Amino acid sequence: MADESDTFGVAVAVAELQGLLLEPDGATEAVRRLAEVARDLVPLATGAGVTLIDAQGVPTSTAATDPVVEQLDALQYELGEGPCLTAWDTVSVQTVDDTTTDLRWPDWAVAAAAAGVRSVLSVPLVHRGEEIGATKIYAAEPHAFTEHEEHLLQLLATAAGALLGSAATTESLRRTAAVLHATLAERQAVQQAVGVLMERHGLEPEAAHTLLLRAAREQRTTVHQLAVRVVHRSDDPRL
Repeated sequence: MADESDTFGVAVAVAELQGLLLEPDGATEAVRRLAEVARDLVPLATGAGVTLIDAQGVPTSTAATDPVVEQLDALQYELGEGPCLTAWDTVSVQTVDDTTTDLRWPDWAVAAAAAGVRSVLSVPLVHRGEEIGATKIYAAEPHAFTEHEEHLLQLLATAAGALLGSAATTESLRRTAAVLHATLAERQAVQQAVGVLMERHGLEPEAAHTLLLRAAREQRTTVHQLAVRVVHRSDDPRL
């Protein structure tokens, strides 16, 4: 069971989420913050994310603390299997002690292990008996999560599910997911463009990113728009 300091930490986090939801368009920020809180609650967690389910039952990764979480979430959606989807579908906690030995979702587990993720804990988000998504944490070490961490994440998920469900209709949750999904797509385009510039000009990541930002300013365009042109080789910023 969680000790008093852990429980207090969850209570503070929930109060923060509630405050965010009182603001206009606060749902987007609240979901992002929920992912960060889930990661920070568990010392061994290296990343966390939140998945909401839209009105058509389509999962969308609406918040992630790092690119690894984004990539592994996207793979779950592509394969139609994985711990987060199972947590939502069965409304039950899913624990992966070691991705190199867990055989429930073999294709996803192989990719997770290759990405440096060995342990996974995913808890459903529920509002008034209806599952609206799931939250999950990842760790680089096998057997990283015990009943203590499971209890902490369940405390957080129970309160967060109630807050998110009360603050938004299914339609508004879908709009929030769509906005954040678009943000993720833009970020991925920028990362791809940085990779192209690194290969094309022999640059380090930071220098390639700086080049992209400078060129966008000079051309008076957005970084995302320029990134798309770079990836499709219709533009070639130079030092």
